[in-house]
Amino acid sequence: MNLLITDDDELFANTLARQLTRRGHLCVMAHNTAQATALVEAQLFDAAITDLVMPGESGLKLVQTLHELDPDLPILVLTGYASITTAVEAIKLGARQYLAKPATIEEMLNALEQTQGNADLDIEAKPLSVNRLEWEHIQKVLAENEGNISATARALNMHRRTLQRKLEKRPSKEA
Repeated sequence: MNLLITDDDELFANTLARQLTRRGHLCVMAHNTAQATALVEAQLFDAAITDLVMPGESGLKLVQTLHELDPDLPILVLTGYASITTAVEAIKLGARQYLAKPATIEEMLNALEQTQGNADLDIEAKPLSVNRLEWEHIQKVLAENEGNISATARALNMHRRTLQRKLEKRPSKEA
């Protein structure tokens, strides 16, 4: 496959590209939305892997742009800041899959190859932790405020800097 990898973390992008190249894939890297858009306008890709949180426009904007440029392009959103809200939005905007970091190369490739949902997926009966619920609620309100930190902080009755600190942390791993 000819893959586009977009991630502002150059070390991570290089490592991912190296691992995918070892498996026989061609990889082209971009480190922001503008670079990725220019690459997709200039050449054809078999799939794209993008980070969610990047400086400038987010990975969600990139998913939307990539989908508009090539509706058949399989897009995988790979993020260390996973939330239900951003996962739903990514899929609505045209992503095929959404994985939380860390994910294995096999998980990524399987996600890109999967073309349909899995109705037989095991459903865990374990409720979300309080920390995870807080993260999900913040992400929902942030999405409602179109990513505006100040408006989100006001809506949550929280100091803006406190919200920024919470957003800098990765979400709780526990369910």
